[in-house]
Amino acid sequence: MGIKHRMDGVFMYRYKFRPWETAALLALCITLLSGTWAASRQQRLASGLIRLHVIAVSDEESEQALKLRVRDAVLRYLRPRLASAADAEAARELLEQVLPGVKAAAKQVSEGRPVSVSLGPEDYPLRSYGGFRLPAGRYESLRVVLGDGAGHNWWCVVFPALCLGAVEAEDLESALDGEDLALVTQAEGYAIRFWLVDAWGALMNRLRS
Repeated sequence: MGIKHRMDGVFMYRYKFRPWETAALLALCITLLSGTWAASRQQRLASGLIRLHVIAVSDEESEQALKLRVRDAVLRYLRPRLASAADAEAARELLEQVLPGVKAAAKQVSEGRPVSVSLGPEDYPLRSYGGFRLPAGRYESLRVVLGDGAGHNWWCVVFPALCLGAVEAEDLESALDGEDLALVTQAEGYAIRFWLVDAWGALMNRLRS
């Protein structure tokens, strides 16, 4: 609703917001602020991690078992080579150098299946691991595809080394700082924040697909 005012001989209009308009504007501001925060937090978390994504030829039981053997071979090859990496950027540089070796390690156990290996950004869904969860979003990813990659996939964190078995608290503490650690373990007071980051990441994944 407009209210007419006269100022120096000129009529001016000052808009008076209706209650529902005020509420809608406030909700929009909160949404924008929440989205900005969630995007920043997801990017910060992702910047410290490199994920591993192994995709099987098909969903046949034998192919799914083969996928796990390829995973194990890739991890055995990478562990000593990434041990000296101080951060995710250093790990990424090392991975770029050893991609041919990763492919060779996978092919040794792939039983003749074609293997393709790449490193780059990839959209991930929400995933739960032993003792922590990672929200949906875009992460740097080492991707190993067997054949046509038509089967179910397998995800983990190759840097820091948080792949197999239940992750101990000290492993997480050495890999993530206080804020990120509280977020992925959903410490007291962080459950809603985790939900915001995951919801934002899932939305961005859908928009990019």
